[in-house]
Amino acid sequence: MISLTTGQLDAWLAQLLWPFVRIGSCFMVAPAFGARFVPARIRIVLAGAITLIIAPLVPAASAITPFSPAGVVVTVQQVIIGIAIGFSLQVLFDAVTLGGQLLANSMGLSFAFNTDPMHGVETPVLGQLYSMLVMLTFLSLDGHLKLIELLVDGFRTMPVGTSGLGQEGIWSIVTWGSQLFSGALSVALPGVTALLIVNIAFGVMSRAAPQFNLFAVGFPISLVFGLLIVLAGLPSMQTTFQGLLTEGFDLLRRLTGVGG
Repeated sequence: MISLTTGQLDAWLAQLLWPFVRIGSCFMVAPAFGARFVPARIRIVLAGAITLIIAPLVPAASAITPFSPAGVVVTVQQVIIGIAIGFSLQVLFDAVTLGGQLLANSMGLSFAFNTDPMHGVETPVLGQLYSMLVMLTFLSLDGHLKLIELLVDGFRTMPVGTSGLGQEGIWSIVTWGSQLFSGALSVALPGVTALLIVNIAFGVMSRAAPQFNLFAVGFPISLVFGLLIVLAGLPSMQTTFQGLLTEGFDLLRRLTGVGG
């Protein structure tokens, strides 16, 4: 007859629970995994499958049981670590979407809204286009696999415990939020600058010929020029996103201590 002690059950539960909490928390907010069209049960099953694979390799938290006060602290710390990792990458996608919205406002497409399947809210169609393009770029660069690899390696360099990210790590995540605005500006600035030149030309034309009906022809011309600028700027937009993605993974490696 097999006999199991309470200590053995607590050790087995801890070996599975805390890695699952960290991975599941990350998948709830991370790009691709945390999209609204991905059912929650799919994320849970995927997090559970990865947990079962890596559980024997995860260093156990010594002398901490899951339902003790210290165990609750460990659980909270794993939730914070997982959300921080997913949030750091999601900020980059939101920055590109915001850049597309800024460009849409400049070219007169701010009224064209559609439901964004990534977030489940209404956004300008240009921002949604940029969001889908960078998502495809992220998947084509195996970003989802790199994220899973970083999560797995993070258990070795940042083992399960009560320490967590620490004050310095949390502050790094807070300052990383500025990428939402700087990244959006990097994406939208070339197109906004080109459209500004077009609008200045319209202003010169209206001063030179006051009888010229600027409102009748200005909007279609701005829209056509804007679409051409968007088409010409797609390669630079993807290049900008790849740079932001590289910076994002570098930040996560510094936070978790994963080298290379």
